[in-house]
Amino acid sequence: MRVIFMGTPEFSVGTLEALVAAGHEVVLAVTQPDKPKGRGKEMQFTPVKIAAEKHGIPVYQPKRIRNAECIEELKKYEADIMVVIAFGQILPKEILELTPYGCVNVHASLLPKYRGAAPIQWAVINGETVSGVTTMQMDEGLDTGDMLLKTEVALEPKETGESLHDKLAAAGAALCVETLKGLEEHTIVPEKQGDSPTAYAKMLDKKMGEIDWTQDAKAIEQLIRGLNSWPSAYTQWDGKVMKIWAADVTDTASGKAPGTVVKVTKEGFEVQTGKGSLLIQELQIPGKKRMDSASFMRGYQIAEGMMLGGAHCN
Repeated sequence: MRVIFMGTPEFSVGTLEALVAAGHEVVLAVTQPDKPKGRGKEMQFTPVKIAAEKHGIPVYQPKRIRNAECIEELKKYEADIMVVIAFGQILPKEILELTPYGCVNVHASLLPKYRGAAPIQWAVINGETVSGVTTMQMDEGLDTGDMLLKTEVALEPKETGESLHDKLAAAGAALCVETLKGLEEHTIVPEKQGDSPTAYAKMLDKKMGEIDWTQDAKAIEQLIRGLNSWPSAYTQWDGKVMKIWAADVTDTASGKAPGTVVKVTKEGFEVQTGKGSLLIQELQIPGKKRMDSASFMRGYQIAEGMMLGGAHCN
């Protein structure tokens, strides 16, 4: 098939590579504009742009895809289908209907669960044991189009947002190739979605990483894993931001206030929560790399009775 590919972050790259490897003619890659990054404000290419240029695929980076000149530009490529995966802009009806096979989206959840911008991380935060990828025929709604194919991916007990991201990126790439084959061979029967049983998987921001120690230990542990590696869960320690990268739920019952350090050993320290305690295993403080708790405690003072949290951190 002649494919226009739309995507931006690293999550999209595997699918682009898989389409090329499967013999599809990717005639254009549409991605978000380059952005300045770092202190030097050097322009940084999107991962999809880098991958497309490696394969000699033309790249188009419109600021607003719904502008009339953008739609005319896409028409020039006479594509059979558009594949959209984490592109980052909402497509107008004119683009959705531009090609014979329309627009197929690769979404990182088992729709209709976890529609929205951050389905991967929310699956971990909410303690799901199974996630997956769905391909769907896009319509004008937010992740509401008819489902084409699905594939399930099991979550490990210590799955993080980052590790699940990588699993679903690989699963999505394979499923997209399978979907295009099924559409060409007319073997796919689209399925309506119905209502979503989960809340909208809203975009992540740094504020949601601030740990509320009054929550259950299990909920906090899932938040820590879900926000690893971005934006990360954190608390206040000694007036500084302490990022928490890994923790384990324990059944220590201290009767102390949530946020209190209730146990200190060579391996780490436990913090009281609203229900149960949390053994902090890996953390990071400003100006330092990630470290295990044992390494941290060799250089810094943590004592029973110390309070974590409190003042808001940015």
